[in-house]
Amino acid sequence: MKHNPTRDIWVGASAVVALAGLFAFSYAGKQMSAEASVGAYPVVATFNRVDGLFEGDAVQLSGIRVGTVGAQHLDDNFRAVVTLNINSSTSLPVDSAVAIHTDGLFGSKSVVLEPGVEDKMLKAGDTIQYTQGAVVVGELLNLIIEEGRARRAKTNDATGNDTTNQTQEGNN
Repeated sequence: MKHNPTRDIWVGASAVVALAGLFAFSYAGKQMSAEASVGAYPVVATFNRVDGLFEGDAVQLSGIRVGTVGAQHLDDNFRAVVTLNINSSTSLPVDSAVAIHTDGLFGSKSVVLEPGVEDKMLKAGDTIQYTQGAVVVGELLNLIIEEGRARRAKTNDATGNDTTNQTQEGNN
């Protein structure tokens, strides 16, 4: 195969243009996230876990995006304190609840708001009291597997049968 310097230049130039486009797209995403915070009021929620939740992620109410996740930090008790920037056109009762959900089994995280029933509304800087942190899928799967094993062991103890030993003996 013959070496072609012109082709190498074109391939290199294409790679530089693609990389520049990627940086521009990334910067535009940050700009949109910053613009989404304009005309919004911040509220604070404290969670035990926020695994996979990032600044700029969606805050949803009834499946509609009504804000973005803002800054995150740890409090003195090592709990995650998250600022939620809620669109100023969205009013939430003070007894509203907030939870971190996953899109699908391994998808991205989002914050889901459940409105309360109080007449008084949240204001900028208020804290949402009712929170549910992120569920780690790996831990949930381990819990389901352990529950199944415990149930199978309980059934085996009650019947006096051990299906795992019978299967192994049948294979020998």
